Amino acid sequence: MEIMIVTILAALAFSPLLVAYHRHQKGKNPKGAMALNIVSVFALCLLTTGMGIGGHVLAAGEQAASPASSSAGWGYLAMALSTGLACIGGGVAVASSASAAIGAISENDKVFGKALIFVALAEGIAIYGMLVSILIMLRL
Repeated sequence: MEIMIVTILAALAFSPLLVAYHRHQKGKNPKGAMALNIVSVFALCLLTTGMGIGGHVLAAGEQAASPASSSAGWGYLAMALSTGLACIGGGVAVASSASAAIGAISENDKVFGKALIFVALAEGIAIYGMLVSILIMLRL
């Protein structure tokens, strides 16, 4: 029963991708459908974690010590969110700082070191998100 519920929820969550594809083919802006897709996938993650549907993935031959608790599911969701959102933020920061750095270097070659530092600081955001997720994982 749980597999059928998860399958239906996943189909509902990813159905806005088809709408976005059809809007793109017709020459319309698919941003609204993509925003709906992001919200529905996030709602699916919260729903399955809150219901306790998501569990541990075991290798072949391993035995589960106990069923996954809801708190462990929230911990896994927190790990995914800390890494994912930090990487998205780092990508946005690198996109703006790298383009500005390239423009500054094209005008003056002496600012290469300073520009590289700003780009590296923006990339550090993703590393901090990964470290937070590792710390959460160690607490589970």
